[in-house]
Amino acid sequence: MTDTTTLITNLRTVLELTSTEIQIAEVRTGQARTEAVREELSQNAENARTRAALIEATIRELGGSPDIIGPFLGRAAATVKALTEQAEPFAEALLGDLALEHQLVDRARYLKSLAVAGGYREVADLADSLIDAHSATVLWLTTILAEEALGGPAALRRTPIQAAAGAAVKLANLPGILATRAVDRLLTTVRATRPAVDDALARGGHAGEIAAKTLSASRDAALSAAEKVSRREGAEDVADALHTLRGNAGVLEPDELPIAGYDELNVNDAVAAVKELSEPADIRVIIAYEEFHKNRQRVVSAAQSRLSTIAQEIVGIS
Repeated sequence: MTDTTTLITNLRTVLELTSTEIQIAEVRTGQARTEAVREELSQNAENARTRAALIEATIRELGGSPDIIGPFLGRAAATVKALTEQAEPFAEALLGDLALEHQLVDRARYLKSLAVAGGYREVADLADSLIDAHSATVLWLTTILAEEALGGPAALRRTPIQAAAGAAVKLANLPGILATRAVDRLLTTVRATRPAVDDALARGGHAGEIAAKTLSASRDAALSAAEKVSRREGAEDVADALHTLRGNAGVLEPDELPIAGYDELNVNDAVAAVKELSEPADIRVIIAYEEFHKNRQRVVSAAQSRLSTIAQEIVGIS
């Protein structure tokens, strides 16, 4: 038979973890790629506050009092996490979020078991609602991680520090002489910042020679000219890497996009066309181009949703 002391102790632990979750949700809101994702994250934070209030009320109904220090420590822990993760690759930060949600799911299941054993029906119902909420968040974070693994862009943006950390990790794992695929991964990671472009050009085969021919031009024109020169000289590996870089920077020419006549499409037609794409790389190109040129949020959201669907298929989420 479960006594109220055991229930209250576990509810306080769940409350502390929920306080951490609230703080993290607020941090992630600032990393949202689109307004739709930002609103979803804001709602998630509000829902977490509602759950925290319900947990506090349940503790009081059982004759206990909410731990004042626990939630404070939970939010403090989230603040420390947000600061320290700036030096981590973005995926590591998201894996930390996922671990927290798994912990909340497991805690809620244990809480339900205690409640059922003790005959506390209302606590069992609360535990059920917590299990549903955190299980949904686990699936969402799993999808975001799959999008990140596919090369993104995911629903959340890296901070500049996280982008740099991710690039540094990849650089540390590269062999002394970059193979063609490693060059491509590097170029995708650095996302078209000018110093990274110069560095990538210097590292890739004929890239130094290409850079010398194009430094006097603007970045976009230089990349386009460098790709053409590379193909003319037979440096297909470098040309492909530069094409990927241009695509991820959103500076491809309209006739190079994976959707024919994309520039002439209105929002509805562009959304419909995006939903037909099946390759993550093509979706990344469209998102980057759209954000760089027109930034139509409906189109970006549709492309992001399409990428999420593909990511869910890969990780087995129905």
